[in-house]
Amino acid sequence: MTAPVFGAILAAGEGSRLRSDGWDGPKPLVRVAGVPLIEHAISNFLASGVTRLAIIFSDSEEDCAAFVRSRFPGAEIDILLRRTSSSFESFRALSARIPAGRILFSTVDGWWLPEDFAGFVRAAVATPADSTVLAVTRFVDDERPLWVRTRGDGAVEALGGEGGDCVTAGAYLFSARARELAADAPADRLREFLHWLVRQEEPVRAVSVGKVVDVDRGRDVAVAEELARRRSASAETSS
Repeated sequence: MTAPVFGAILAAGEGSRLRSDGWDGPKPLVRVAGVPLIEHAISNFLASGVTRLAIIFSDSEEDCAAFVRSRFPGAEIDILLRRTSSSFESFRALSARIPAGRILFSTVDGWWLPEDFAGFVRAAVATPADSTVLAVTRFVDDERPLWVRTRGDGAVEALGGEGGDCVTAGAYLFSARARELAADAPADRLREFLHWLVRQEEPVRAVSVGKVVDVDRGRDVAVAEELARRRSASAETSS
């Protein structure tokens, strides 16, 4: 890692689609291969060398905060319990608690292979410091994907619409300038802010990653668990 980076995890969503599929607990505690989503996300950050974290949970999810404190007692983790109206409000609330500079953001429901997350972090922090970097994937299994169109050099030409060459994967490295611009950006959701940055011709780049599962529905848990199973089987075969 070329520069110190703070990490932030957006975990304040309601998880309504998971509840409609029968899950009755908080979304951050949904288990994939026996591990809660929030534990998996934190572990990916720590394994990637990002050791200072801030997390936002809904104000009704003290049980999630208690789990993090007990599971990671020695980690430098700032926990915010707050009800927000959107992902962009959550982004700004977390950004306000973190010193100036670049921030690596991730949603709690993006399930990554650890090595893929670490690879994204390495590639993202190696980009010019004025760039905002999006993790993108060609694996599309989402009801509302955020499509991305890129140039051959990785620069993002456009976001949104009905198609592109990849979709966002739920992890972003925001530049210090992007954080400053967020204060007055005309956006209600995080995806709208990203779209706005591109329209303002701010430097936005994409880093292609492998398969990332957006765990929003019950069947997404099964897809993520199959990915975890294949990784485990591959590791056993090569050992």
